[in-house]
Amino acid sequence: MFSKRTWLVVSVLVVLAMAMSACGTVATPTTAPAATTAATTVAPAATADTGTCENSDFCWGMLLVGPHTDNGWSTATYLGAQYVVSKMPNSKFIYAENVFADPNTTVAQYAEQLLNRGAKVIVFNSDDMKDGLTEFAAAHPTVPVIWLSGDFAWKDGQRYQASMTQESDIMGRMEYGKMIAGCAAALTTKTGKIGFLGALTNDETRRLSNAAFLGANYCWTTVLGKTTPLVFDVKWIGFWYNIPGTTQDPSQIADNYFSNGYDVVMSGIDSTEAVTEAKKFRDKGQDVYAVQYDYEDACSVAPDACLGVPYYNWGVMMLPVIQSVKDGNYTRQFIFQAPDWTNINNADTSAVGFKKGAALSADNSTKLDGFISKLAGGLNLYTGPLSFQDGSVFLADGKTATDQQIWYEEQLLMGMTGESVSK
Repeated sequence: MFSKRTWLVVSVLVVLAMAMSACGTVATPTTAPAATTAATTVAPAATADTGTCENSDFCWGMLLVGPHTDNGWSTATYLGAQYVVSKMPNSKFIYAENVFADPNTTVAQYAEQLLNRGAKVIVFNSDDMKDGLTEFAAAHPTVPVIWLSGDFAWKDGQRYQASMTQESDIMGRMEYGKMIAGCAAALTTKTGKIGFLGALTNDETRRLSNAAFLGANYCWTTVLGKTTPLVFDVKWIGFWYNIPGTTQDPSQIADNYFSNGYDVVMSGIDSTEAVTEAKKFRDKGQDVYAVQYDYEDACSVAPDACLGVPYYNWGVMMLPVIQSVKDGNYTRQFIFQAPDWTNINNADTSAVGFKKGAALSADNSTKLDGFISKLAGGLNLYTGPLSFQDGSVFLADGKTATDQQIWYEEQLLMGMTGESVSK
C-alpha cells in the first residue's frame, strides 16, 4: 500500500481544497477532547498552533500525525501532553496536527515553527516522522527532541544514531495490550474468525498485529480448549487512517469481514471504523463486535459493540524526560516501558492499559482477568517454537524472544493470513 510520502503526492489536490485552521495553545489540562462519533471520511486539513509560549516558565511542542480528536493515537498523545502540563506548574505545550496534510510544509518546518514560538523540547509523535526529525535535529543539535515509537537512541537497535545525542525515544510495550485485546477477541468469537484492520506496514504494526494473534491464539487454545485452528486475518489500509481514493477503505474492509463470517474485528488504525461498523451490523441484528486501539475512551463511540481497548498513558513516560529538560539534567534515553502489573490501568504509573468495553461479557471478563494475571506472573507468549509465514524460524523450541527480535519483526506469524508487507 501507500507510504506516507506517496500519500502526500496523491492527496495534494484534496488538501489544497481545504481551508487551513488554527488550534489554540493548551495552557492547562481540563478534559479530553470531544469524542468524534463518525469515522474519518476525508483527508483532514493541516492545522498548526498559532500561540506562543508567553507567560509560562517552561514550554514545549508536539507534532501530531493526525487530529487531536481522532479517538486514537493522536488523541492519546495529546492527552499525554496534558498530563505532563498538569504535573509541571506554569508550563505550556503548543502543537501542530495533521502535519503530513500540507504538501508545502514539511515535518521539520512545523518543528521549526514550534521552536520559533518558544518551545524548548519538540516531541514527534509518529514513526513516520523519521525524516523530519532527522532534518530538524541536524539543524538544531542542542534542542532536545523526543520521538514517540522511535529507536534512534537504542544502542542495540538496528537504526541507532550515535551522533544524534539530543534525541530520545519513548514507546510503551503495547505488545502486552495487544495480547490482552487478542484474548478478549478470541474469548468472544463464536465463529472462530477474527479480522484485523492494519494501518501501513512497518516493524511496529507487524509486531503489534503479531502480538494480538499470540494473545488470541493462546486464549482460543489454552483458555477455551479449542482444537480447530483460529482464523486471524490481517488487511492493511495503507495509512494510519482513511484517505478516500488513496488508502483502502477501512469501513468497507470491516463490512466485508462482518459479511463473511468474521464476528470480531480488531483495530490497528487511528480511527474508529472497526467499532462504528460493528455497531451498524449489530443494529441490523448481527452478533458482532470490535476491539479499538490507542485511546482509553475509544469505545465511547459505540459501547454496545466494543469489547475493549488497549491504550497508552503517554504522560507517564513523557513526564520524567521533559521534566529533566526543565531541570537542566536531560540525558538521552531509549524507553520501552511495560505496564505496571500491580494495576495496568493506573494513570500515574502504567504506560499501557486495557479498558474493558461494555460488550465484554461478565464470564469473559473473568477469563480475561485470569489471562492478565498470567501475563503479570511471567507468562511469555514470545516463546518458541514460532515461525514466520514463509516457514522460516522466528523462535526455536523453548527459546524466548529478545527485545530486538520483538521490535524488528519482518513478517506476520505462521497461523495468520494476510500480507506481511502492504502491496
